[in-house]
Amino acid sequence: MAEADIAFAAAAGAAGLALAVSVWAWRLKRIVTLRDQGQQQARDRLTGVLAQAISARSAFDDIRIGFPPEGAPVVLGDEAVIAAAHTALVGTGDGAGEDLAGALATLVHSRFADRISALAADGTPFRVLDVGDGPDGDTGAWAVEGGSWGGDVWVRLFRDIGRAAPAAHRPDVGLGAGVIADASPAPAWVLDSAGKLIWANRAWLAEVRCTSLDEALASATSFDRGADQLAAEAGRAGTRQEGFRWTAAEGRRRAWKILAEPIAGAGGPVMLFALDVTEAEETRDTLRRHVEAHDETLNHLADAVAIFGPSRRLAFHNTAFQTLFNIDPAWLDERPTHAELLDRLRQRRMLPEVVDYAGWKANELEFYGAAEAAPDDSWSLPDGRTLRVVRQPHPLGGILLLFSDITGELSLRSRFNAQLQVQTATLDKLNDAVAVFGSDGRLRLHNEAFEQFWSLSGEQLEAAGEFDAVAELCKTALPDVALWLGLKARVADPDPESRVAVSGEGRTTDGRVAAWQTRPLPDGATLVAFSDVTARRDLEQALAQREAALSESQALKREFVGSVSYELRTPLTTIVGYSELLESMEDLPERSRQHAGAIRVAAGQLAHSIDDVLDMAQIDAGEMELSLGDVTVRDLFAAAVRTHRPRIEGRGAVLKAVAAANLPAIRGDSRRLAQALDHLLDNAGRSVSEGGVVSLRAEANDTEVRIRVEDTGRGIPYHLQAHVFDRFVKRERGGPGVGLALVKALVELHGGWAEVESEPGKGAAFILHLPLEMAGATAEPEVEPELAVG
Repeated sequence: MAEADIAFAAAAGAAGLALAVSVWAWRLKRIVTLRDQGQQQARDRLTGVLAQAISARSAFDDIRIGFPPEGAPVVLGDEAVIAAAHTALVGTGDGAGEDLAGALATLVHSRFADRISALAADGTPFRVLDVGDGPDGDTGAWAVEGGSWGGDVWVRLFRDIGRAAPAAHRPDVGLGAGVIADASPAPAWVLDSAGKLIWANRAWLAEVRCTSLDEALASATSFDRGADQLAAEAGRAGTRQEGFRWTAAEGRRRAWKILAEPIAGAGGPVMLFALDVTEAEETRDTLRRHVEAHDETLNHLADAVAIFGPSRRLAFHNTAFQTLFNIDPAWLDERPTHAELLDRLRQRRMLPEVVDYAGWKANELEFYGAAEAAPDDSWSLPDGRTLRVVRQPHPLGGILLLFSDITGELSLRSRFNAQLQVQTATLDKLNDAVAVFGSDGRLRLHNEAFEQFWSLSGEQLEAAGEFDAVAELCKTALPDVALWLGLKARVADPDPESRVAVSGEGRTTDGRVAAWQTRPLPDGATLVAFSDVTARRDLEQALAQREAALSESQALKREFVGSVSYELRTPLTTIVGYSELLESMEDLPERSRQHAGAIRVAAGQLAHSIDDVLDMAQIDAGEMELSLGDVTVRDLFAAAVRTHRPRIEGRGAVLKAVAAANLPAIRGDSRRLAQALDHLLDNAGRSVSEGGVVSLRAEANDTEVRIRVEDTGRGIPYHLQAHVFDRFVKRERGGPGVGLALVKALVELHGGWAEVESEPGKGAAFILHLPLEMAGATAEPEVEPELAVG
């Protein structure tokens, strides 16, 4: 499976998971909502019953006094209540036989004249608490409040139940309402205007862990401070207040919805209800986390995701969607419709270019009525990108769209197919027989040379299919059981130690030599190649025989040269000896003496040439051994100057030698290095003419010492410079010889190399590069800054 297909499958799986979570969250939210609605309805019914009961009770326990613009005041109320109110305001119980109603109206008007006048003038209500206490522990404090209705001024006197002290005289909340509230599983309680507890049901007492109401009153127990503040706000405003609080009890956090309902208007008692919404809040929190995880999962997808609700408006989009189409995030947050999104994309040339856009758009919007997922579609955008589009119905209504940029995938697939065709064509043009077997052992491909090598047809190989069957077909030509078992291990064994490149050879039944090799491929396949190397092996055998004959002839040549050289040294010694004897005779004529000297010089040159030939033969045989030591460059130069100065100056030339004082010592054979230097100076001396200069210089760096022998002679032609170090090659600067070849060989024995620089007509320079290796402790320190000879 391609990487893009895997990524698409992962995206589809994640989207499916997200849809399942969304459906589950929707159902859970619906259940919670229905439960909240049921609890709310029960609370409303309970609140109505309690409010009606308490209001009906309070209606017969207060006094209303009307002050019309004209006429006497109107007093409404029970006579006993009027007498109690008169007694409370006057402060004495002596009121029998009087017109208590009129007296009470006059008393109230006199005590609250300013407030009543303001109420009559501009309708300003008032409320005064604690206007009097009855004697002998009477029913408690009284309160006065004033209001207007229809142009009339009314004043109400009522007992302030919030200031009632003895429990025996607390106002009853009503028998029916009290029974209902006490049986309610939700905590309910009443606070007076000062925020003190008046009444509470059993659920409230159980929640605050009190056994009775008296215990709660004695300990001033509070359900929650936030609830108390909510009750104070409800009592001050005279309207219902709602809040949400978390409490901790018995190691568990619980969520409560607090309802504060004023009982007798502003400034009066407040009844509170606490509805346990812990499960709903935990469910809501779980749903929120699932939604966040769903969104986070989709935001991490590389594919673009867009969800449109039943109203065809954008309900969700991930980050990849905004990036893919490069749309303003603020515009997407406005939840555009599907049609508006298509129009915006068309304006920005982000949709396929079609002739009938209206029809194409209508076709896109028809998917909202589909019951099943539509087949995958592809969009070819004007900017060259290709998008894969997947449309799926959403479980909550609407559709879900997935967009994948498959431009790279298509390009890669095209390149892969082209590469595969190139590889197939390349294999067919190879002379080697090539077959590729997959990790399952089946034959994937082979070239024409494979069929020809084994004399098989393509149909036979296709019918065989796997390695064992192909091997059976090939065993008729190469019946080597061990070979085919080894190849099978390389093809079918997944062990990395078995999947290594191996090679070998075998001989077929028709006399051919077949070379084979295996190569493990990156995709787990194995390449097996066979080639006919019969002609190559025959040629290699012939070359080996010829090389052996050549080596034998070289050995015979070296032996012959050595033998001849040794044979020539004996007569040369005799010639040199007799020539020196002739030169020492006093009665020998001068001309004869010169002839004898010429014979001696020629014999010496011939002896040197023979020594060079012997040295070359010894080097070729690998028998020359160096006597290594610390060689000082200045000592080499001094000995060379002493030897070659007379001959060079005899030609009218000058010899100069310069060596820095701080040159390091060379680890080498001083005799062989001096021999190489002698050959170079001898060569320079032959080429320099009268008035010329032969210079000998040395310089060093961190790794080597370079010795430069330079002359101002006629130089070396360019076409001969490449062969100047060859042995027995005719050169313009002398006849055939081995001098320069021996120099090169001696330097190479020391691990160095030699080079030549020359410009015809301007002289030549030979440079020897000698490695330093390790300088010995016996090297003498240089004390002079330079050595100059000449």
